[in-house]
Amino acid sequence: MGRGPSIEGRKNAEDAKRAKVFTKLIRDITLAARNGADPAGNAKLRSAVDKALAANMPKDKIEKAIRRGSGADGGADLQEIRYEGYGPGGVAMIIDTLTDNPVRTVAEVRHALSKHGGNLGTSGSVAFQFAKTGQVLVSADAADEDKVMEAALDAGAEDVFSEDGAIVVLCPPEAVDAVEQALRSAALPVDSAEVAMRPANRSAVSGETAETLQDLIEWLQELDDVQDVFHNAAFG
Repeated sequence: MGRGPSIEGRKNAEDAKRAKVFTKLIRDITLAARNGADPAGNAKLRSAVDKALAANMPKDKIEKAIRRGSGADGGADLQEIRYEGYGPGGVAMIIDTLTDNPVRTVAEVRHALSKHGGNLGTSGSVAFQFAKTGQVLVSADAADEDKVMEAALDAGAEDVFSEDGAIVVLCPPEAVDAVEQALRSAALPVDSAEVAMRPANRSAVSGETAETLQDLIEWLQELDDVQDVFHNAAFG
């Protein structure tokens, strides 16, 4: 009779996953801190720190990343690079990265795409299909859409609707913090708040194509340098 994974094996897997999450959060904090080391006056840094705290990152790691990014410990040579391309089924994709080695990063992104029947495009090849939008997600299981709408619209939201088991609040990028705070003040369960690239139209995918695309997205998200993956697929 086969045996499941040991407790130690599961713990090692969880530790490895947490380490990857911490790596991405540290890079995010480091980059944001270049625009100011005080979270109170730096919305991007405040958001990054909040995400790190939510992931139970030790405060000393957060403080070290802030010092490094602000130059107190010697600034890290990190660059924000956006890659555009196509996944299986011609799905348009945007991959945002944060890297200290662009040669390595582009090779990893290109390999992931080609391995799944996609290809890397040139700058601007798919970006025109997306719009930079503030996006706040609220748990649909624990909130009422009418209450979310009431609180969000007063704070500057432009649209509220249900999608994939969540209540989605869209707003101008600069209004993300205000909308998030308004929802939290109304005791509504905010799952995430970010500036995202949302597609103007979605392309339906199903069956094997959908499975391959999902595998590609997970592959990309596992790469240390990848911060966000956006696409225009509608899973059927």
